[in-house]
Amino acid sequence: MIRLVRELYQYRGLLISLVQRELKARYRGSFLGFLWTFLNPTLHMLVYVLLFTVVMKQNIPNFPFFMFTGLLPWIWFSTSVGGGASAISDRRDLLTKVRFPAQVLPTSVVVTNLCNFVLSMPLMLAMGIAYGQWPTWHVVMFPVVVLIQLTFTLALTYILAAINVTFRDLQHIVGNLLTLWFFATPVLYPLSTIQDESFRSLMMALNPMVSLMTSYQAIFYEHRLPDSGPLLALAAVSVVLLWGASSIFESRREEFAESI
Repeated sequence: MIRLVRELYQYRGLLISLVQRELKARYRGSFLGFLWTFLNPTLHMLVYVLLFTVVMKQNIPNFPFFMFTGLLPWIWFSTSVGGGASAISDRRDLLTKVRFPAQVLPTSVVVTNLCNFVLSMPLMLAMGIAYGQWPTWHVVMFPVVVLIQLTFTLALTYILAAINVTFRDLQHIVGNLLTLWFFATPVLYPLSTIQDESFRSLMMALNPMVSLMTSYQAIFYEHRLPDSGPLLALAAVSVVLLWGASSIFESRREEFAESI
């Protein structure tokens, strides 16, 4: 994993260039352009607010803000994993023309979506202020949670990108799995709504995104520190996964250009 970090730093110029190009290309030609960074999550939120407050009669105080605290980091995660799974197989031209570490490609996808996430944060903070929920000192934990999510997302994206080189169907399967994963994660509902304590504990053990979503909700919505136990466990698992994923890339780096 040390080599992974060293190579990403060595090729940071290429990484930054790929991220900048993706950010510019994402909304090129659209009338609203960069504003879609704010409009996309807002439109998602409005659909779910309509569904849960009007149709399903969800009665959660300041529900739009509650949902937004989990929706923004989920969008970062899902777009990174969904797009990163095909990052290597989609860039065969670049891999065959220029010699560089293949992990730069999925990393650029994750970092691009991280930039969109960070740029969307003022919108969430403004919504919180509109509901009378000003940020408190607990936001000091926000960078820590983001770092843990970044580590986990990179690890999962690396693994999927490596597998997708030889099993192209995976990129289509991932999209459907992410939809199921979304509804199995407390983004649209508080974790406390699950009454069965054993099932709730099972969810937290099997679904890494539960501890991340509840951490964001704790910081911004509940104004408290996240539960340290699940977060530390996820941090440890994420580091191990990233180490394993970097080992996969190390062993298969010569195969990627040939396989795709």
